[in-house]
Amino acid sequence: MKQTLLIPALAAALLAFSAPAQAADCYADYKAKQDNPLRLHYGVIQLSGDCQKQAARGEIQARIAPDGWTLLNVLSVFGPEGLQQRKANAGPYYLRF
Repeated sequence: MKQTLLIPALAAALLAFSAPAQAADCYADYKAKQDNPLRLHYGVIQLSGDCQKQAARGEIQARIAPDGWTLLNVLSVFGPEGLQQRKANAGPYYLRF
């Protein structure tokens, strides 16, 4: 009986640790710019890919570029617990893209 329960539990644990970190509740804050005239913004975005700063760079750039924005910096990657503290600073760029 113990082996019957041990095998599925072990398989679930291996899957949990081997799968890449997915962005179910993953967000990033970033800085971006537009030229002519120069405009800057700070934004918060929900990620759909890997929940890592390097992966967030490409995803954010691809999502803001159609509106003429260039990504300057990904400041951090965080979970839902960090949303409220960033909402006021992001203003209209809070979960816009």
